[in-house]
Amino acid sequence: MPPSLLHRTQALLSQAASRYQSALPLAREDRSVAVMKTGLEQLQNLQTQLAGRRLTVAVFGLVSRGKSAVINALVGQSILETGPLHGVTRWPRSVYWQPEVSTSDGEPWQVELVDTPGLDEIDGAGRAEMAQAVAQQADLILFVVAGEVTATEYRALVDLYRQNKPLVLVFNKVDLYPDLDRQGLYDRLNHLRQTLATELGEPPSLAVDEVVMVAASPAPALVRTEWPDGRMQEAWETPPPHINALREALATLLQRDGETLVALNTLHRARRLEADFVTQVAQIHGDQAEATIWRFAKYKAVAVALNPIVGLDVVGGVISDLVMIRTLARLYGFPLTNHEAGQLWKAVLKSSGVLLLSQLGSGLLGAGKTTAALLSWGDSATGITALAGAITAQASAAGYGSYVVGKAAKAYLERGCTWGPEGISATLAAILQEADTSPALDRLRQELTTSLALGDASNGEPAAKVG
Repeated sequence: MPPSLLHRTQALLSQAASRYQSALPLAREDRSVAVMKTGLEQLQNLQTQLAGRRLTVAVFGLVSRGKSAVINALVGQSILETGPLHGVTRWPRSVYWQPEVSTSDGEPWQVELVDTPGLDEIDGAGRAEMAQAVAQQADLILFVVAGEVTATEYRALVDLYRQNKPLVLVFNKVDLYPDLDRQGLYDRLNHLRQTLATELGEPPSLAVDEVVMVAASPAPALVRTEWPDGRMQEAWETPPPHINALREALATLLQRDGETLVALNTLHRARRLEADFVTQVAQIHGDQAEATIWRFAKYKAVAVALNPIVGLDVVGGVISDLVMIRTLARLYGFPLTNHEAGQLWKAVLKSSGVLLLSQLGSGLLGAGKTTAALLSWGDSATGITALAGAITAQASAAGYGSYVVGKAAKAYLERGCTWGPEGISATLAAILQEADTSPALDRLRQELTTSLALGDASNGEPAAKVG
């Protein structure tokens, strides 16, 4: 049985962490090393989330819309403080809920519900920064309203829509509305989910994936009790929360899209970390790698110039290039996978071809340098000069070929073997192509496809093929 998507992603992150851990120099402490250590800790956190089968849900809304009450109702416990005071939640806080849904490998899902402060109680810049930071780390967004959408809520919805995460609109406090008014509000919210993307000039798609009606903390109701002896008793009772519709919506999403959603978001965040790793690795090892490449290029050029036997030029050049590649690999601390070794071997063959072509062009391949040297020794000064020029051209071609091979190896190693089939970008592209995603993942899929194409173009990589 093939490994599940989450196990596959977890193994890939473990492999990436091991590679970049090996690239850290043991006796060096500077900003680049510190940045890499922080990134490795974040990569470890992603691994932990995957191992725990955790889906992160960010809950947004204005104050007094009942965000905390919705979370309490979902988990079935009064964990978060609620009340009539304006803005009880002052900072994001996580609560964990385990629904009755399992992954494809039989492990239970764990849902992290992130309660956020009311979006209208934080200053504009701070609100946008907080919302973006929380939304970027989330797999799914719940936006809680309690009636007509206000201008502030609309602006917040626009910002959250642009995060390209599945978005569920939770219509809370429906118990406060008569049936007719409730249905009218629900219809208008449904119309909003269908028209928001069009109004923003985006390609036609649903801006909100679902509208769910709940009463997370119903208002107390006056209950009159008539006893057999004729006595009448009145008391205020609080009805149980009406939250099943939201529980079912989340369970359906987990069952249908949970693994793909978590894998895509995790790899997307890991890819951002990897981009930072590439930059820091280049700064840590770049100068020494460049010096190594130039040293081998010069040695190879001198060896080719002094060697009198043509065939030995090519064999010796190939061996020199392979030794240089291994030297660079030890410097960076990265293993070379079969894919990278194959790609670099092509560069070595190309370098050897340049040398062979230079020898053919100089007329030295047939008789060999030794014969040419003997013939030119008793010939005119012009022949000796021609031989010297040909040897110089071969030495230059050999040195340049070695430099090309070294630069190719340096690029592969600095990227931590990310271009290969085991790299994060390639795996992300493969998942996008293989996975049967629902409309709820369309926006995320489009964002990742565009990100891969742009990243490949800027890094000089072949464009990722995403179906």
